[in-house]
Amino acid sequence: MTTVEKIAVFPGSFDPMTTGHLDMLRRAMPLFDKIVVAVGINTGKRCFQPLDDRIGNIRRAVADMQRVDVCSYDCLTTDLCRKLGARFILRGVRDNADFEYERKIADINRLVAPDIETVILLATPNRPLSAAPWYASCRRSDTMCPNGSHETRYGNDAITR
Repeated sequence: MTTVEKIAVFPGSFDPMTTGHLDMLRRAMPLFDKIVVAVGINTGKRCFQPLDDRIGNIRRAVADMQRVDVCSYDCLTTDLCRKLGARFILRGVRDNADFEYERKIADINRLVAPDIETVILLATPNRPLSAAPWYASCRRSDTMCPNGSHETRYGNDAITR
């Protein structure tokens, strides 16, 4: 019997990657043989960090995770999955609104690529996946977040080194 490698793509802008994202990766590791953190290139979105910085930060953050790779992409996530031989898209949700959004995207992906399954994990309560838009707006305005740092209200630091 031939075993097919279980590869998941974990897509996002990761602007910035947070400890919540790393928590998600660590919790997903037992489910997959390999996870590819895929940093999407969206020319319509103004990012806080340049792409090369985000990729470098992520690579440093996952250096101890031998079965995690990092790449950038500018195509449909399902097209990237096919290119990489991935049968799973890994997503995380913080709340009901996230779930509804991710469900809609998963439904569209299922129409486009019925052979690729979306796996959704719930964020750990004290380590939500991201407050990236909020974090970035604090940084862009040169305003410190309410706790006096660039740390979110959940204690979810951005991975920037």
